Amino acid sequence: MKDVFDNPRSLLVLGGTSEIALATALRFAARRTRTVWLAGRPSPALEESAVRLRALGAGVRTVPFDALDTAAHEETLGKVFAGGGIDMVLLAFDVLGDQPRDEADPAQAVRVAQTNYTGAVSAALVCGRALRRQGRGALVVLSSAAGERARRSNFIYGSSKAGLDAFAQGLGDALHGSGVHVMIVRPGFVRTRLTLGSRSGPLSTTPDAVAEAVETGLWRRAEMVWVPGVLRYVMSALRHVPRRTFRKLSL
Repeated sequence: MKDVFDNPRSLLVLGGTSEIALATALRFAARRTRTVWLAGRPSPALEESAVRLRALGAGVRTVPFDALDTAAHEETLGKVFAGGGIDMVLLAFDVLGDQPRDEADPAQAVRVAQTNYTGAVSAALVCGRALRRQGRGALVVLSSAAGERARRSNFIYGSSKAGLDAFAQGLGDALHGSGVHVMIVRPGFVRTRLTLGSRSGPLSTTPDAVAEAVETGLWRRAEMVWVPGVLRYVMSALRHVPRRTFRKLSL
């Protein structure tokens, strides 16, 4: 069991084109992970991720996966688990959205919510059940510090992550004692290609830093990981700021 967490030999990535997911998969593949399933929408980016992992000696299979097609999750992910035991599942898909656009177009806001929350709930439940049947494994859920308290600048995205975060905590409780460990990762602003040009700040982080935190968190059997670690205290303070004062902050 210790080896499952410290050196997972098989990894299922939900969100195979995510820079954070790829950085994490590369980190594990450079050590002992030998089988990687990359689940995502078919695209050149998904194939490029597979090529980079194969260069490290990992056996990689790509799986067509759409977070919004929840009706297909049971069959799609079931085939992955039927192909052999999975030591670790990394749930890393989400969409940031565009706050002004999404406020003006409820259909776009719903897409953000359905991808980040409904799709994640569906996939996590399917994987959690499969891991429980195995009696072992880790489910790592990529949440966000944005879910700790809704901010004016991104409350649609933040609210979807808040829902996912609460769900993942409950799922962790439900799976406790089954041999399955659920770990929630709450990064701050992550500097990626998709966020180029966006305002970051002194507490921003990188995909590689998140990947390192995932590895360390699993080794420690952590249930919650903040990236960077100091963000835990910053968000704790912000959570207790009176709402009237919070509204005046440029966040």
